[in-house]
Amino acid sequence: MRRSDREIKDHNQIRQVLDVIKTCRLAMVDGGMPYVIPLSFGYALEDGVLSVYFHSAKDGRKIDVLRENSSVCFEMSTEGEAVFDEATPCDYGYYFSSVIGFGNVEFVEEFAEKAQALSILTKHQAGIEYKFSEAQTDTVCVFKVVTPDFTGKLKPGRHGPHGHRPA
Repeated sequence: MRRSDREIKDHNQIRQVLDVIKTCRLAMVDGGMPYVIPLSFGYALEDGVLSVYFHSAKDGRKIDVLRENSSVCFEMSTEGEAVFDEATPCDYGYYFSSVIGFGNVEFVEEFAEKAQALSILTKHQAGIEYKFSEAQTDTVCVFKVVTPDFTGKLKPGRHGPHGHRPA
């Protein structure tokens, strides 16, 4: 990371960043070309290992690509207020927080793990506890990236740690 002064090393602070983000951009390789898609996600962060869970239809381009090549990069970020100084327009930007990581997709097939992953995703996205039945889990594809290879970055704003004005 070039700007080590903005690196987030504390995992509790990374959790705070992840808790406000609802969309993860997942980058993969499709026949030698980059392919990136936005996805809803849930996560667990334990002992320096980040597990990011996704769900989707059971088939389609994304699933075909991931079954062919499981290597991925993911990016999640918030975008806060703009930073603009008329005297130095090249310094224009935004306050932000982000998490970026690398790993391999693993498809979750076993019912208990799949149901738990869907519950984690639902808790993160909607803030509700939900227990999924086997019939419900059978209707979707669930996959995850489990990795110790991730970094957090923060450029805090005047209105809070993620650059957002308080609600």
